[in-house]
Amino acid sequence: MSYCAEIGIIGGSGFYDPEMFENRKEIKVHTPYGAPSDVITIGEFKGVKVAFLPRHGRRHSIPPHLINYKANIWAMMDLGVKRIIAPSAVGSLREEIKPGDIVIPDQFIDFTKKRDYSFYNGAVVGHFSLADPFCPELNKVCIEIIKKLELRYHHPATYICIEGPRFSTRAESRLFRNWGADIIGMTLVPEVILARECGICYTTIATVTDYDVWAEKPVTAEEVVNTLNKNVEKVKKLLMELIPKIPKERKCQCEKASESALI
Repeated sequence: MSYCAEIGIIGGSGFYDPEMFENRKEIKVHTPYGAPSDVITIGEFKGVKVAFLPRHGRRHSIPPHLINYKANIWAMMDLGVKRIIAPSAVGSLREEIKPGDIVIPDQFIDFTKKRDYSFYNGAVVGHFSLADPFCPELNKVCIEIIKKLELRYHHPATYICIEGPRFSTRAESRLFRNWGADIIGMTLVPEVILARECGICYTTIATVTDYDVWAEKPVTAEEVVNTLNKNVEKVKKLLMELIPKIPKERKCQCEKASESALI
């Protein structure tokens, strides 16, 4: 392709505007799996080329269970992206993880039911290791910047991904807590899996909007939106510090994932 980027940002709920980047150009990327969620904005931040894609579309018109995850990740790979940072909104399954907090998970539990989880559905079979699903190098840099900004954060943590678009029942929410999950969302899977299959480093910056229903702490839509807006501002500040600090060369094993996975 004529356009390229080093870092990909897949923006979650509330994070739709790439205004922080300079020299922006919007491009349409065609993939073997159809169209990504929206046009991709290629821009620069302090000399770093960035590709920005709103996961749900700029008008938040695509629900979690209908996102074309394969097209989104393929498009990033096609643009030359080596690292993906994926902000997302989540609910809390722990009293100590409060609305407004940032969570950098190191594990996930998959409770989705009908998604397309792999690029390897044909002649070549791939069994990829997801023992450690997030890039340790990206996670480390994220945490260093969060500490520098003195933001409340949690790590390690386990993200449970549900199918959506409905929220959990109280029984499910209590079950997820018993399983050891700390936060709950609807978009991590299969995004993180597909990134690993493509050899792309991946981390998610999960921001807590409210407590899940286990807590029986009713919140209004207004409260959730207010928290979401505050979280978006935190993520922008974090990204502005994080992007220039990401090392040019990768020392992790993410890009070598296919070496021991393909049959």
